[in-house]
Amino acid sequence: MPEVPEVLTELWVYLTASKVLYLFLTLVAFMLAQWINRRAGGTPFLHPVLVAIALIVSFLLLTETPYSVYFEGAQFIHFLMGPAIVALAVPLYDHRERIKREFIPLMLACLAGIVTAVLSTMALVKLLGGREDTLMSLAPKSVTSPIAMGIAEQIGGYPALAAGIVLITGATGCVLGPPIFRLLRIEDHAVQGFAMGLAAHGFGTAQSFSLSNLAGAFAGLAMGVTGLLSAFLIPLLVRLF
Repeated sequence: MPEVPEVLTELWVYLTASKVLYLFLTLVAFMLAQWINRRAGGTPFLHPVLVAIALIVSFLLLTETPYSVYFEGAQFIHFLMGPAIVALAVPLYDHRERIKREFIPLMLACLAGIVTAVLSTMALVKLLGGREDTLMSLAPKSVTSPIAMGIAEQIGGYPALAAGIVLITGATGCVLGPPIFRLLRIEDHAVQGFAMGLAAHGFGTAQSFSLSNLAGAFAGLAMGVTGLLSAFLIPLLVRLF
């Protein structure tokens, strides 16, 4: 195997010592993932978030870089998640009149979605002979990752497993959502967005914004309300059933 030139070795050492490398890596990985998704016709099976995660994980494994080192450099993007979520209030404000008119049906839909998601997951895990800690990890699968990890830890599950299942749930929702809407002839963007935000959290919200501002606004509303209610309801449902 040919030796790596000394100048490249020195450059790599310099870059790994700089926190900017992993921030740059994250941005490049996501841009490349978006390009791959566009080349594939925008298929949800190659969702940019999933592709970017695969690219970054592959890089970290190849370079034997610990996740803690990577996160130290890329944590600025993690910080920006807060302002990004707050920014969802802007499209909500734009459509506040419709949200006011339909507030009660929206809240009832959230409650029904949470109960259905949790009880169906628990029943399936029990039917397949899953362990108790696995059940507790999968129960909050339809909630956005930070909240799902907190809920899983609270009820006796594994936060890391919960986070992984949340990603799979979001990607699955993005794949199944559009054909279900076509099958049921649901054309209202508000309804589509709310359903995607409720069932596929952040993934569904991001996909809804590509449809329209109205869809994105209702998806963001569903994601936020579902996360808030789930933090109270899921521990209660787990204890009751």
